[in-house]
Amino acid sequence: MTAIDIVKILLLVLLIVCAVSVNFTRTILSAVIIFMSYSSIMCIVWILLESPDLAITEAAVGAGISGILFLVTLRRIREADADREEQETNEERK
Repeated sequence: MTAIDIVKILLLVLLIVCAVSVNFTRTILSAVIIFMSYSSIMCIVWILLESPDLAITEAAVGAGISGILFLVTLRRIREADADREEQETNEERK
């Protein structure tokens, strides 16, 4: 077994661990970070499979745009929750 074969097996194990971890994590932020890690590892796998076009697409869409959209959405949800809690607190004071 060559060193590159060991690296490929390690990457595949990491992919499986990331895929399972996303489902069992309790916080949304952790799930987004693990999802971005999964996409980054998948990008490396595509490079090893000699598909640079798919690797670039996976890096740009999977880890890049999708990850940023998830993080922005999570931030807006948290802001909306904070605003709603503030409004409820103000209503209780009245």
